[in-house]
Amino acid sequence: MTSLGGAEMVDWNLAVATATRLVRPGPEVSRDEARAVVAELRRHAKSSEAHVRSFTRMGTEDTHDTPVLVVDRAGWVRANVAGFRELLKPLLEKMKDRRGSGPGGAVMGAVGGKVTGVELGMLLSFLASRVLGQYETFAPATRELPAGGNGGGRLLLVAPNIVHVERELDVDPHDFRLWVCLHEETHRTQFSSVPWLRDHLEGEIQSFLGETEVDPMTVLERVREAAQSLAGGRTDGADDDGDGGRTFVELVQTPAQREILARLTAVMSLLEGHADYVMDGVGPDVVPSVTEIREKFKERRQRGASRLDQALRKLLGLDAKLRQYRDGERFVRAVVEEVGMDGFNRVWTSPNTLPTKAEIAKPADWVARVHRKAD
Repeated sequence: MTSLGGAEMVDWNLAVATATRLVRPGPEVSRDEARAVVAELRRHAKSSEAHVRSFTRMGTEDTHDTPVLVVDRAGWVRANVAGFRELLKPLLEKMKDRRGSGPGGAVMGAVGGKVTGVELGMLLSFLASRVLGQYETFAPATRELPAGGNGGGRLLLVAPNIVHVERELDVDPHDFRLWVCLHEETHRTQFSSVPWLRDHLEGEIQSFLGETEVDPMTVLERVREAAQSLAGGRTDGADDDGDGGRTFVELVQTPAQREILARLTAVMSLLEGHADYVMDGVGPDVVPSVTEIREKFKERRQRGASRLDQALRKLLGLDAKLRQYRDGERFVRAVVEEVGMDGFNRVWTSPNTLPTKAEIAKPADWVARVHRKAD
């Protein structure tokens, strides 16, 4: 483990240990069943490549050089901790320098690293039982989990969560597994077929982190304000759809970060909406029960779970994630209907052709801007 000034700002090992200790056990399956699920997910991931490539008209057979890994919940936790370490490295170095110049900095760093490690572990334990699959854009290589051949990126399929949801929805397991793979393979296609996309996204994230207030007292004050606002049920940041309140991430932003976040939100809405559009577009030809799966899955998204689960989803911004699926899919559908798939694929030309947050809500404005005729 890399040392940051004698004490880690985040105790990553403690984060992993906490998450794996707290994460709920997966569904009961026999050893033979588990092997069969893993093998089928790998087959579906492979077959999804051609389906997605044909439907999206993106990429070639030689495009994909990133691994597909079928993992359990603990494996997902380890992968994401590694990804967090990679992304947050510049910010933590910056905080280390600031901490070292203050009184008691080393002690505060050691204690703070433990606290943050536990908090991160608790967050990951909550998420680890909910994620079906994930394309890790900034994945570093680890002993257990190799990175892609292009220096980053790997596709994770979380087997126990997929089995849990297919049972909960009571849908055809073979169809559901392929349906999930189509969504995640679309993400792999996006990043492997658009050479500049990864660097652009990383640049935006690093710009966001670079604007972070690193003075410890300022950070504590922002966290205190965020906690008080959330606890008090303030609705001054309520969304237009009336769900009220802002997420923790939104509450601790600086003005510059809000501008960056608006761009990031637009990109993530595009990526998630595109994946949803593709999985349903490919579906009828290769997933016989796709209509039933989509209806039941949509109902599950809207229904949510316990009040505690709903509160955590709100706090962590997961409700915003669901809106990204919805709004992004509407954008992609509207653009494809207007200018066709090739016309939509102009979105991948450069960062300048990505939709803005406003254009996600008004696809016609993106079409007018990007497809403006010379005459």
